[in-house]
Amino acid sequence: MRELVKKLRNYQIRIRKAIDNQMQGDFHSVFKGSGLEFDDVRSYQYGDDVRTIDWNVSAKGHGTFVKTFKEEKEQNVFFLLDVSASQDIGNPSRRKIDIAKEICGVLFFSAVKEQSLTGLVCFSDQKEKYVKPAKGEKHAYYMLSELLKLTPGSKKTNLSKALLSILNLVKRKSVIIVVSDFIDEGYEHNLKAVARKHDLIVIHINDKRETNLPKLGIVPLIDKETNKTIWVNTSFKFFRENIRDTFTKGRSDLEEFCRKAQANYLNVYTHEDYVLKLIKLFKIRNKGRKIA
Repeated sequence: MRELVKKLRNYQIRIRKAIDNQMQGDFHSVFKGSGLEFDDVRSYQYGDDVRTIDWNVSAKGHGTFVKTFKEEKEQNVFFLLDVSASQDIGNPSRRKIDIAKEICGVLFFSAVKEQSLTGLVCFSDQKEKYVKPAKGEKHAYYMLSELLKLTPGSKKTNLSKALLSILNLVKRKSVIIVVSDFIDEGYEHNLKAVARKHDLIVIHINDKRETNLPKLGIVPLIDKETNKTIWVNTSFKFFRENIRDTFTKGRSDLEEFCRKAQANYLNVYTHEDYVLKLIKLFKIRNKGRKIA
């Protein structure tokens, strides 16, 4: 536990230094969300953006009024982490679930440093763990501790159900960070709903073993979530290409979906330096902010 916390803190420092250097100090946290929240209305003035007109107030017949906004000083951040059995794939020391937990740990400390209210939901096909949002570094340590102690009660995945639970749980517009391998179906409708209501960040965890099968002849493949075993001939080029194409298409479809839904998408392989990927994510979010 102590070694992991030390590792995460070093990553956190590395991220901040890299961003500060690359952006010459112009670093606005990844957790600033929309950046603006509704404040009041005032009379329309020449030059005001017509998109800010409050039509409900203006319709009362006392003139034309526009909405004014103020910068958000406090942001809610919720982590939605997939802990199903499909996340166990990968090198024993760098499984998908290990990388997912590390990324969450780094972002826990980053979020609380920005005075964000930070909460955690771990899911399989059921809610495995819920940590109520709170502030402070002590809370970040608590979330990390609960994450490391967690033994899921189910091996299966129901991403759609998990997204629906977030929609029902989080009423105020927040930053929602979904960390998963997205090996599931039928979740798109609820993912779009989360993106429409909240500031959504999708972190897609992959392992190269899922797409680059070696030629090993006839071997057993075990479905981690059902424990079913099937025998396949990995010597067949068609089979290897079909597996690769399926995963590649799934990744590109999810990325395109996030682009259309105005959500941030980040793909991370278990063998990659995810710190550099997070820095890229921070920079993208700093360039364009969505107005509430």
